[in-house]
Amino acid sequence: MILKRISILNYKNLEQAELEFSPKMNCFIGQNGMGKTNLLDAVYYLSFCKSATNPIDSQNIRHEGEFFVIQGFYETDQGEPEEVYCGLKRRQKKQFKRNKKEYNRLSDHIGFIPLVMVSPADAELIAGGSDGRRRFMDVVISQYDKEYLDALIRYNKALTQRNALLKSEQEFDEELMLVWEEMMASAGEVVFKKRSEFIAEFIPTFQSFYSYISQDKEKVNLAYESHAMSGGLLDIIKESRRRDRVMGYSLKGVHKDDLIMQLGDFPIKREGSQGQNKTYLIALKLAQFDFLKKTGSNTTPLLLLDDIFDKLDAFRVEQIVKLVAGDSFGQIFITDTNRDHLDKILKKIEREYRVFAVENGGVTERKEVIK
Repeated sequence: MILKRISILNYKNLEQAELEFSPKMNCFIGQNGMGKTNLLDAVYYLSFCKSATNPIDSQNIRHEGEFFVIQGFYETDQGEPEEVYCGLKRRQKKQFKRNKKEYNRLSDHIGFIPLVMVSPADAELIAGGSDGRRRFMDVVISQYDKEYLDALIRYNKALTQRNALLKSEQEFDEELMLVWEEMMASAGEVVFKKRSEFIAEFIPTFQSFYSYISQDKEKVNLAYESHAMSGGLLDIIKESRRRDRVMGYSLKGVHKDDLIMQLGDFPIKREGSQGQNKTYLIALKLAQFDFLKKTGSNTTPLLLLDDIFDKLDAFRVEQIVKLVAGDSFGQIFITDTNRDHLDKILKKIEREYRVFAVENGGVTERKEVIK
């Protein structure tokens, strides 16, 4: 998939932008806080129907505005034109359209424009709680497997209803409780099976990318943990009911799944340097790209790289540059405050590229030659 052109009105600090992109490399240069990440976030929004950084839609409207509009004009890998529109007015429901036809369910759009974003916020995958690591799996699998996304939606609905019964001050209806537990179990078994299959296939690709970037300086691993590994999910959920009632929420289920991230035989959270952590995260995301490219409906994902070179030594930067400049990747959007990094990449690009300057929410294309 190629994003040929984007039109943005009142999105975050971007008052108005009409940009045409290169099918290969698009670079955004500017100091922090100028709007570079907001540009990438607008591209992300058109793939996922939401912001990568702020889930509250109304807060993504520019302070002085009453609405935002993002329109993307794409070309598929088969050369077909596609138009995606998103508009939101304050205190109204957002509209999301493909080729001027509004979606009945936003989930129907997920996976149509596969996308991988690497950003400083990814540090939470290592440093933060298990919810971020589950979200990582969900974002990947949902883009190529509609059955998974439907099961995840059903599971979360049942989990919400079960938790409401657990919190109730009155004695709950056991038959109703069992209805929600059975829905959790049936949907959860699907989620567990597909997460297990994904991780088993994903690990070798991830390890290969890490090995390339680090030139085999360290070994890494990734392991999946789930309550569903202990037996039938319905029995596990039912057995936990009494304790759950005391706590007021569900302690067992696939909503507690986790990914164990290791450097050698130890948790990278404890053992990894800043450079090793960054390399681990970038390898995860590049493996995500490779996985989606193979599993998505013959559609090359977009790759968004937001300020990824910070805390990496020159050697690892060079290895990443070689990777993204190669033929394995499609259209790339990259931000940086450091011209040296971008110049190194652009010297290796033998195809068309475009460079944009971003300042105070304004975007201008730079017509220049990298020497």
